[in-house]
Amino acid sequence: MSILKPGTVRRVAVIGGSRIPFARSDGPYATASNQEMLGAALNGLVERYGLQAPGAVGEFVAGAVLKHSRDFNLARETVLGSALDARTPAYDIQQACGTGLQAVVAAANKIALGQTEAAIAGGADTASDAPLGVNDQLRKVLLEARRAKSPGGRLKALAKLRPGQLVPDIPRNAEPRTGLSMGEHAAVTARAWGIAREAQDELAAASHQRLAAAYERGLFQDLVVPFRGLARDQNLRPDSTVDRLAALKPVFGLDGPDPTMTAGNSTPLTDGAALVLLASDEWAAERGLEPLAHLTAYETAAVDFVHGDVADGEDGLLMAPAHAVPRMLERAGLGMADFDLIEVHEAFASQVLATLAAWEKRGLAPVDRARLNAAGSSLATGHPFAATGARIVATLAKLLAERDGPARGLISVCAAGGQGVTAVLERT
Repeated sequence: MSILKPGTVRRVAVIGGSRIPFARSDGPYATASNQEMLGAALNGLVERYGLQAPGAVGEFVAGAVLKHSRDFNLARETVLGSALDARTPAYDIQQACGTGLQAVVAAANKIALGQTEAAIAGGADTASDAPLGVNDQLRKVLLEARRAKSPGGRLKALAKLRPGQLVPDIPRNAEPRTGLSMGEHAAVTARAWGIAREAQDELAAASHQRLAAAYERGLFQDLVVPFRGLARDQNLRPDSTVDRLAALKPVFGLDGPDPTMTAGNSTPLTDGAALVLLASDEWAAERGLEPLAHLTAYETAAVDFVHGDVADGEDGLLMAPAHAVPRMLERAGLGMADFDLIEVHEAFASQVLATLAAWEKRGLAPVDRARLNAAGSSLATGHPFAATGARIVATLAKLLAERDGPARGLISVCAAGGQGVTAVLERT
């Protein structure tokens, strides 16, 4: 650890990434835990960059959105079960779908301030093994029995049990304050911004085609670690076309006129894990590693999707990046024309298109579609909630490193709860 002079901030380098192929829920990873998936991604990173030595990295930061009680201290337990030095400190972080990118930001801040030289950050999630909650009435009866002072008191409490209380609470993909699923919220935003069905299908088809092309040219050769029989993302459909997607029936927004959102232009429930290796330039130079890019700016935002301007699309559940990005770019003195590549997390095709429209409304230049999600994104890879941010950081850094000369990339991730996490990567 170095001690910096007041006001000194170091550059934070993205050295590389490691993830397992993403799988559709209830598929190949149906019995894999968050820790097992995260450990597989971590071991791939440790092996690739020779991180087995004591103190190789200063910290491990990761999280999951869907966590069992056994995932208590998930990051630390993952370290203890991996090839990384067991003396590496670790902690959990969670910000819904922004978790992976927020973990990267948290680790980067410590590197920038000289509090550590290198760190690993990311996340994992399994929709297959989602935790089942105990019925609240059952929970209260069991707690009452535990507090009882005698066997008779415990029996008296347990006698209150009823068959209906034994049914578990099944997790729902719904916002607690509205009762609407993320897809239903996105459908409201799609109507507010007038997002057409064909435009959504075009974006979805391009995502699959570009991801397939990226695999074919070897982009992910040093980013993806095979796991449980998968070597590529299971959701990938290389033959996806607008015509094929047009045949699918809408699944969201059915309570309104002309619904446009289908399973094909929406991200499926997914299992997976992804991590990023971050470091100071000095740490990288000592090990003969060339940074892929540097993390130079980041911004978070939130919208009031309960009481805000939802009808006009300004405060839709997934619209926080529409506020975060303009603020970040103004602070950095940048415009859309300054970016060679732009990565917008594809929770839904309609949400991506609404975000682009909102940026233009706020005075940003239109996004060149050739620069948008150049190697595909979540519609093709899938979206294990806490893993997506790290996947995007590693992929974008690799894409920037492939270009001749300096290059800059923008990252935009929307998240449940009306939040957004955004960042800028640069290759100098």
